[in-house]
Amino acid sequence: MKKLLALTALATMATGALAQDFPGGKPITIVVPFAAGGPTDRVARDLAEALRKPLDGVSIVVDNTAGAGSTIGNAKVARAKNDGYTLLLTHVGMATTPVLYRKLPYNYETDFEYLGMINDVPMTIIGKPQLEAKNFKEMREWIGKNPGKVNLGNAGIGSASHLCGLLFQNELKTEMTTVPYKGTAPAIADLLGGQIDLLCDQTTNTTSQIEAKKVKPYAVTTLKRLTTPALKDIPTADESGLKGFQVTIWHGLYAPKGTPAPVLKKLNDALKVALKDPEFIKKEEGLGAVVVTDNRVEPAEHKKFVMSEVARFGPVIKAAGAYAD
Repeated sequence: MKKLLALTALATMATGALAQDFPGGKPITIVVPFAAGGPTDRVARDLAEALRKPLDGVSIVVDNTAGAGSTIGNAKVARAKNDGYTLLLTHVGMATTPVLYRKLPYNYETDFEYLGMINDVPMTIIGKPQLEAKNFKEMREWIGKNPGKVNLGNAGIGSASHLCGLLFQNELKTEMTTVPYKGTAPAIADLLGGQIDLLCDQTTNTTSQIEAKKVKPYAVTTLKRLTTPALKDIPTADESGLKGFQVTIWHGLYAPKGTPAPVLKKLNDALKVALKDPEFIKKEEGLGAVVVTDNRVEPAEHKKFVMSEVARFGPVIKAAGAYAD
């Protein structure tokens, strides 16, 4: 018994020493389960820079492990050594993959330590330049007159635009012809060319197109208008008659299950500092994203929020039969 107690004490001391020294100059890797250059990758790279100072200037590397709707990268972190040096930064997919995929190589509830929320990214409902509808009301009437004939694009099953499109159709109680693409870029290209009629996608992907007046913006999916110069005059779907309609694509930070509590606290404290960094805030605002300042930056509240998102998206995905496998 004494030997067991001694070993336990030594293990506790070792964990405490690791946490006290963390990160100790050793590089930290943030796994992004999507390709480089996309909106989640941009958030990760901006956050990595903002995290360096509160983490003693340590080097932070972004590792893009894309594929299978984010599940490959997620699984990589779930299996990683739980010492705080491998983290996951992903979006709302943390809450939707459990419904989209019937079998996952990880458990979203038990295989991760939830570190905190990073931002909320609003969506925009935009149309091809050839559409005659001048506003949301006219666009909605046009959809109603053409049931099943309206082509609604998305960046692929499980993408932000796919989820927004499902909720949009559910709210309108009208079915559209959904057209999935392998990414946002080809979807927007076909929208510009008139091959599809509508797209609901993140401000990180659509703001430049709206600013250049290449597409027709009909609504933003927040309850309040956005303050970004290019988007401030676009009405919300809520004020345009779709009461309560709200869709944001958020990002969060995670560590493998079992990461020592003192290390988790250091990471969460660093995240809170990073989210107040003026340069980081400026970069996020430039993308139309809103940095989180509420209690979702706390691990327990972040996890509680993700569970509520699973409950929210689950019935819509199931009703649409939109499974990825």
